[in-house]
Amino acid sequence: MSGHMPVIVHPPLGDGNRRVTVHGEDFGLASGLPDLVEFLSRAGLDMEDTEAVVSPLIDWRGGGPDYWGPEPRL
Repeated sequence: MSGHMPVIVHPPLGDGNRRVTVHGEDFGLASGLPDLVEFLSRAGLDMEDTEAVVSPLIDWRGGGPDYWGPEPRL
């Protein structure tokens, strides 16, 4: 897999959503962990919210799992 994580949660958009890609495929916009977990399930990566927060398979860009924007990170 050449060192790349299969799941990318992109930086928050102005509306508080984050684009999610899995193995380079666009899975849509997530507005929180439940959406992300649903996308992961569709991709065959079944995990709970708590697992998704710490999973080494997920690259959180522009803020971690607790930041969905658009408010500034503290």
